[in-house]
Amino acid sequence: MFQDIQPKFLDNHYSRRRQPTQDDVVVLYRSHQVVTCSGQLPTYQKIEADWEFPLAAYTYLLTIDQTAFYLLTAPATLPVGYSFTPVKRLEHLVPQWLGFGAATAAQLGEWYATNRFCGHCGHGMVADKQERALRCPNCHRIVFPTIAPAIIVGVTQGDRILMTKFLRGYQKYALISGYAEIGETLEDTVRREVQEEVGLTVHHLRYFGSQPWAFSGSLLVGYFAELDQDLPIHLEKDELSQAKWFSREKIPHDDSTSSLTWSMIEAFRNHRV
Repeated sequence: MFQDIQPKFLDNHYSRRRQPTQDDVVVLYRSHQVVTCSGQLPTYQKIEADWEFPLAAYTYLLTIDQTAFYLLTAPATLPVGYSFTPVKRLEHLVPQWLGFGAATAAQLGEWYATNRFCGHCGHGMVADKQERALRCPNCHRIVFPTIAPAIIVGVTQGDRILMTKFLRGYQKYALISGYAEIGETLEDTVRREVQEEVGLTVHHLRYFGSQPWAFSGSLLVGYFAELDQDLPIHLEKDELSQAKWFSREKIPHDDSTSSLTWSMIEAFRNHRV
């Protein structure tokens, strides 16, 4: 999956003392986009040669092995040779560890960009000196990076699995998914989403795995669940365009993604669950 970068190691501990070195990666972030140069993320050495950012403008985000990732707020217009790239394309950046690190960095970039002012009193927020947090110097409110828990569920009946297509956005087959609501367990979310999206009920929920998914600011949690009764599908047409049962040998392929969804689909296809 996307986060599987072994033998490299992600270190996301906060540090204000680490200074950028020439080969460190700089993520210039703006409105769900990052700045690239010839399709690659620029290094600190490259940015220092082409731009004039003060050292204080760099925010340390994380390290993968010896390579650190720093955040800069990208200007609206870019010099020749640089361009904006949608964050979602980082899923396909090579090597994979670089794409994962950059996507995680962009997730933090979005958090910084959307928490510039205190939601309680409107005062400008400042970075905490000890941990990854923003503090309001006026009312002393503290804001930490937030993660939205979401479930993915492979509904099965014997050698069949239920696959769906979204009404908008991603147009290939996927599995039922949805965000957990306040007061819900993840298991309750599974049952509710299946009921809401296809009008079916399930039992025998089994945890499969999880995945940090920076592109939606989520922590995805995968389950398999067995169908209660073989009843007609009642499709939620506000979100989905299709829902269809597939036998193992007829499940469609998608080799372009390293998502938890397709790890689950491949596990079912290959009789691993």
